[in-house]
Amino acid sequence: MARGSTVFVCSQCGHSSPKWHGQCPGCEEWNTLAEERAPAREKGKTASRGAGAAGEPTRLRDVSADRTPRMPTGIAGLDRLLGGGVVPGSLVLVGGSPGIGKSTLTTMALGLAEAAGRRTLYVSGEESAAQIRLRAERLEAGSAPGSLSVPVIAETDLGAILATIEAERPELCVVDSVQTIGSGELTGAPGTVGQVREAASRLMELAKRTGTAIVLVGHVTKEGSLAGPRVLEHLVDCVLQFDGERERTYRTLRALKNRFGATSDVAVFEMDDSGLTEVVDASARFVEEATRAPGSVILAAMEGSRPLLVEVQALVSPSEVVPPRRVVNGIDRNRLALVLAVLARHAGVSTSSSDVFVNVVGGVRIDEPGADLAIALAVAGAASDAPLAEAGRAPLCAFGEVGLNGELRSVAHHDRRAAEAARFGLGEPVSPSGAATLREALRGARTSFPEDSERQIA
Repeated sequence: MARGSTVFVCSQCGHSSPKWHGQCPGCEEWNTLAEERAPAREKGKTASRGAGAAGEPTRLRDVSADRTPRMPTGIAGLDRLLGGGVVPGSLVLVGGSPGIGKSTLTTMALGLAEAAGRRTLYVSGEESAAQIRLRAERLEAGSAPGSLSVPVIAETDLGAILATIEAERPELCVVDSVQTIGSGELTGAPGTVGQVREAASRLMELAKRTGTAIVLVGHVTKEGSLAGPRVLEHLVDCVLQFDGERERTYRTLRALKNRFGATSDVAVFEMDDSGLTEVVDASARFVEEATRAPGSVILAAMEGSRPLLVEVQALVSPSEVVPPRRVVNGIDRNRLALVLAVLARHAGVSTSSSDVFVNVVGGVRIDEPGADLAIALAVAGAASDAPLAEAGRAPLCAFGEVGLNGELRSVAHHDRRAAEAARFGLGEPVSPSGAATLREALRGARTSFPEDSERQIA
């Protein structure tokens, strides 16, 4: 292959370069440039600036803003995340780790839409029609009647998929997954930057032209982010992230981007034999299962516009390795390191010679800074081996951001968090409104930590 006929494209941002670099000049990620064939250019045609006709701008007050129609999927949690349902002609990306339930969720949506009289289509690039039928039989008898009536094709060629959608004109179409689709006009295997970008662009153009709502199923990287070039997330109208652990029953569906509604909202589902069932009151499930043992604290978190009560557990034990281990599940590891440093410096609770394990129960992931205080209280309680709630009383509830100087900073929606805690009889949560510093919060949580000397955990 001649040198001039190839380019190097970044798998993260889509930046192209005529030569290979160890670090992408666009996004500065390392080892992300892959070689691809350069697109063919017609002879005699060169790019010229200013060659097109000038457009006539329209003032915003003169633009008609009609209410966007919605198409309910029949899954209440999914419809809420999408702002009331799927918008005709929109392109939705659903990402998640393997086995998390992406295909189950999309098959349920198609089955319920088919039962409601909508025209649907399932395009599978990973499974055969027989495999999809086995899943549809389980869902037909459970939570998604109509699943066996969904038309399906097993195809990976982009041209054939576009022709089928054009001929069938479904109202809702699922493509599972975008990384398996390839175009014969491009070189490279399906899943490469060029192939994913071409497939998403062509499907988006078809969706806007025909009014078909297309749901793309996407893979994730080992870090948990959506695989493929970043331009894929910019092309689509909505990005939904499916989180959870395959070994647990709870799944969380989070809206990361939505051009037709709010973002950062979350829906909690439970996986069973009949498919995915939405947990309408997730706080009730988590509070009911919460313990009052040392190291257990109820966190009043905010997921979008809804308060959510989850249990944060911590375990502190003597370490046999140097440096000691810091293991987390459901929170950012760097955030735990910050909380441990503030505990040691400003609250007299040192874990420098101990292993620290922190877990958000139920497989839920919490990314907001309001979780800092609950994590600190859980670690402090585990370090002292003292329960933070008295016997026979409700578990301790807390929320708030911890500053680097040991101060507590307020977080948004204080009233909603406190009201959610009161709804379950948890009492007044430990928060920045009742304690100015982390040391005061520890005192108010009925713990017995020294005020001046550093506590070393043996």
